[in-house]
Amino acid sequence: MKLLLLGAGGQVGRAVVKAHRGRAAELIVRGHAELDITDRAAVERCIAELAPDWVVNCAAFTAVDLAEQRPQEAYALNAQAVGTLAAAVALAGARLLHVSTDFVFDGLTTRAYRADDAPNPLSVYGASKLAGESQVLASGARGIVLRTAWVYAAAGRNFVLTMLKLMAERAEVRVVCDQIGAPTFAGGIGTAILDLIETAVPPGIYQWTDLGVASWYDFAVAIQEEALARDLFKRAIPVRPISTAEYVREYPRTARRPAFSVLDTAATRARITTPAVHWRGNLRIMLDELRAA
Repeated sequence: MKLLLLGAGGQVGRAVVKAHRGRAAELIVRGHAELDITDRAAVERCIAELAPDWVVNCAAFTAVDLAEQRPQEAYALNAQAVGTLAAAVALAGARLLHVSTDFVFDGLTTRAYRADDAPNPLSVYGASKLAGESQVLASGARGIVLRTAWVYAAAGRNFVLTMLKLMAERAEVRVVCDQIGAPTFAGGIGTAILDLIETAVPPGIYQWTDLGVASWYDFAVAIQEEALARDLFKRAIPVRPISTAEYVREYPRTARRPAFSVLDTAATRARITTPAVHWRGNLRIMLDELRAA
């Protein structure tokens, strides 16, 4: 089996490369420098020449706040380019796995979102990703949409690395306490992606996050505790909870975010053999990687 990974330079893309080690399938990787997926001709040529069995798309416009200012760019990468890619994959007789987001939901529920719940995005980012999902599912590429949330890794731009930097530099940090989700280590997502492919699951929407839930404030407190235990810095600082309303008053150009975006992952966990891990356990694994780097 031949896999083509797009967006290989991002957090999830790098995790797929790492999770692939020791597996039988051939993996071909393409980062943005090697393939711009908004270039229709280049995408069609790449798929035709490589003839993969599966394409894994991790490429995306993920700057949530910037998407509000640059909606055309967000839609170009998260929707139109995904449609082009899905059509090329279908024409080649291959299958597509496309990574999506919890931001397709509005956060107004009080239970974990199932894959078949009606989406209602609040932001340009969420709306553009939902449009990309629709392109995949309608393409004929027997596509899989894999939604995930609150992604972090030992490299890249993410909440954990931002908190570590701020905690080392500031006398205190203030973190939103009324947005609830599931912090998710990219390493687990990479493994889940490959397991879904090897299981040859039917087309449709799947969801994967680490187990458990937290607010951003809870997550920040845990980051400091676990980082101190690993001597990543030497002193504890106050972590202050603030509301989303307070945060928006200070940063009024931020995109609206779902207040509750926990995803129900039971159906996906039933399909693959690799067990999910509680988010705090995976946070420890990530911080151990960071300390060893």
